[in-house]
Amino acid sequence: MRLSDPSNLLASPVIPVLVIERVADAAPLARALLAGGLRTVEVTLRTAAALDAVRAIIAEVPGIVVGVGTVTKVSEIGRALDAGAQFLVSPGTPRELAEAFADAPVPAMPGCATTSEAMALAALGFSVLKFFPAEVSGGIRWLNALVEPLPDIRFCPTGGVNADNAEVYLALANVVAVGGSWVAPAEAIAAGDFARITALAQTAARLTRRAD
Repeated sequence: MRLSDPSNLLASPVIPVLVIERVADAAPLARALLAGGLRTVEVTLRTAAALDAVRAIIAEVPGIVVGVGTVTKVSEIGRALDAGAQFLVSPGTPRELAEAFADAPVPAMPGCATTSEAMALAALGFSVLKFFPAEVSGGIRWLNALVEPLPDIRFCPTGGVNADNAEVYLALANVVAVGGSWVAPAEAIAAGDFARITALAQTAARLTRRAD
């Protein structure tokens, strides 16, 4: 299912990109982010705990939309769906993965880093793409350059986006949200400092975007 209507998944200007090492941290982390006003999270497949963390969040934190990110193989889609993923995200998207995303029963936000990749994904019907890694792939200048030639494609830049530059990205006409890990720092999760995470989420949730 292509992400043609981003209104649900991209309701907040920032999508926290979460690396969860311990399942026990999953629900408290999600509650902290939701309390701060961020209603959508991406749990990355970078740890052994990731899918169980997704299950825990879905079971214990109603009201939050949980996606699975760092999907790099077609075989990972089924595992993510079995865990309850409500959307899928990839860092990059070879043709086989893009076609599997298009057939998935939940929305997907495939990743791209070049103009040709963005055009290829748009041709498959995807209108909202993850731009990754944003900063090292041209960042704001790259996105600005695509506004006129590719006016119908919207992006969620991730990778190098942080508290210092998020608002600049969100001011672009073709950016609907940004993704980042700064709202859930690894050291805060490890220390159980969920109050700090809520405070960071509150600041992120107050950011405005031109696409609104």
